[in-house]
Amino acid sequence: MNADEFLIIIKYLILGLIQGVTEPIPVSSSGHLIIGQRLLGIEQKGLVFEILTNTASLFAICFIFRQDLKRLMVNTLQFIRTKEKAYKSDFMFVLYIVIGTIPAAVLGFLFNDIIAKYLTSLHTIAITLLITGVALWLIRNLRGMKRDGDLSIKDALIVGFAQAVALVPGISRSGATVITSIVVGMKQDTALRFSFMLYIPVSLGGMVLGVSDLISSPDIGTLAVPYLIAFIATLFMTYFSMKWFMGIMAKGNLKYFAYYCFVVGTLLLLFSSNLL
Repeated sequence: MNADEFLIIIKYLILGLIQGVTEPIPVSSSGHLIIGQRLLGIEQKGLVFEILTNTASLFAICFIFRQDLKRLMVNTLQFIRTKEKAYKSDFMFVLYIVIGTIPAAVLGFLFNDIIAKYLTSLHTIAITLLITGVALWLIRNLRGMKRDGDLSIKDALIVGFAQAVALVPGISRSGATVITSIVVGMKQDTALRFSFMLYIPVSLGGMVLGVSDLISSPDIGTLAVPYLIAFIATLFMTYFSMKWFMGIMAKGNLKYFAYYCFVVGTLLLLFSSNLL
C-alpha cells in the first residue's frame, strides 16, 4: 500500500465516522457528508457511498431497536390473526409507520434528482442547518403526552411530511421527525421511537433500490477497501451515537444541538466560498 492509497483509506474512514456520528442526532448527516467531502477533496459519483453508509447506519439502528421490532412484528401478526385488542396498539403503530413512510417515498422518487442537482451547495446547507437550529430551539421546552397507543393517522402524515422535507441536505431527518413528533404531542420516548421506526423502511427501500447502482459502480473495485472501512466505521459510530442521543432525549437537552447548528450554519455562510 502506497501513501496515496493509505490517505484515501483515512479520508473514507473520516467520512464513515462523520456519517455514523451524525445519522442519529439532529444535525443532518447528508449535510455533514457533503461538507466532509468538500473539506477532504473527495468527489462522489452516484449514490453508492451514501447507500453503503446508510445501510451501515440502518443495521446499527435495527440492532438497538431489535426488541421493539420483534414485539411489533409478532404482535402485528397476532392482531391480524386473532383481532385481539391486546395487540391492536402495536398493529396501529406499525400501520402509522407505513403511512408516515409514504410522503418521503413518493416525494423522494419524484424530486430526488432535482434535490441532488440544485440543493447540495454549501450555501444551501448553511441555510438549512440554521433552519434546523431554529426548529430545535423553538421546541426545546415542549413535552408531549401521547404514547404509542395514542397516535393518529394525522400525526403519522404530519411527521411523514417532515421526513420528506429532510430529503434536502442540511435539514436533519432525525431532527425533523423528532421535532414534529414532539410538536404533535408525543412524549420524548415515543417521538424517538417513532422517528427511527420511520427511518428503517425508508433506508431499507434505498438499500434495495441501490443494489443495481452498487453492482454497476465503476469505483467498486478500486474503492472496495475504503468503502469497507467507511462501512465499519459508520456501523460502530451509529451505534454509540444513537445510544448517546437516546440519553439526551431522555433529559430533553435538544437545545445544545440547536447551538451546534447555529455555529456550523453561520461558519458555512461565512466561509463556504473558500470550500467550493
